[in-house]
Amino acid sequence: MNITENIQKAKELIEEADAIFITAGAGMGVDSGLPDFRGVEGFWNAYPKAKELGLHFEEMANPECFESDPKLAWAFYGHRLHLYRDTVPHEGFAKLLELSNTKKYGGHVFTSNVDGQFQKAGFKEEQVMECHGSIHHMQCIDNCQGVLWSADETKIEIEKGFKAKEPLPSCPHCGAIARPNILMFGDFGWEYARTDRQRERLSRWIERLLAEDAKLAIVEMGAGTAVPTVRNTSEQIASRFDVPLIRINPRESFGAAIQLPMGAVEALNEII
Repeated sequence: MNITENIQKAKELIEEADAIFITAGAGMGVDSGLPDFRGVEGFWNAYPKAKELGLHFEEMANPECFESDPKLAWAFYGHRLHLYRDTVPHEGFAKLLELSNTKKYGGHVFTSNVDGQFQKAGFKEEQVMECHGSIHHMQCIDNCQGVLWSADETKIEIEKGFKAKEPLPSCPHCGAIARPNILMFGDFGWEYARTDRQRERLSRWIERLLAEDAKLAIVEMGAGTAVPTVRNTSEQIASRFDVPLIRINPRESFGAAIQLPMGAVEALNEII
């Protein structure tokens, strides 16, 4: 694999494209200083208290935790909510937005990240599909009314022992505990209507590109193999348009026509 050649190929694809499909996993946020929960050690490095308690990410990112220990669940999600709210998106987001704005059909984002960084960087709500939901939206643990509300007013104080301070967020309709509108492990109560609407918008955009024979460039960043939703989506769309996939990933760039084993900012600075 010749990285210089791959950078040149990626540049040409992007320059010639009428539209940009941006796909992103957890690695996209690393250059903004966000933690990557890759492997149990990565999670424990970000949350030493979880290590002390012997808890794994799958146990914390689980609706059952809101039932059994809501103070612990909200300590974890409250910390993440404030972290994502306070984080400034790295320069790569602005580069992608600027690039999308130069294209005839613009750009669309597909991400497994729940941090809202693309919207914060200036992408319009209708340009983004968040397949795992968003921490910036809330729902009832029982999904009593099938509605969401904004998490903008939610503030979580965390006490010693990694417990959220009461009062915990609650459903304005029935008073039950509230939770983020994020698809968790073993999650049968996730309200997916918002994500479904996002999926429909993305599908309409894709169908229009196909109907009008538009040239599409696909740029994937920081999408790992542990939960391969983003990688699978990138590969499916690349196959439908019969175009090479540009895969940016410092550890897992394999399996794509154009492999760039680099971080997101470094690679985007080279190819845009």
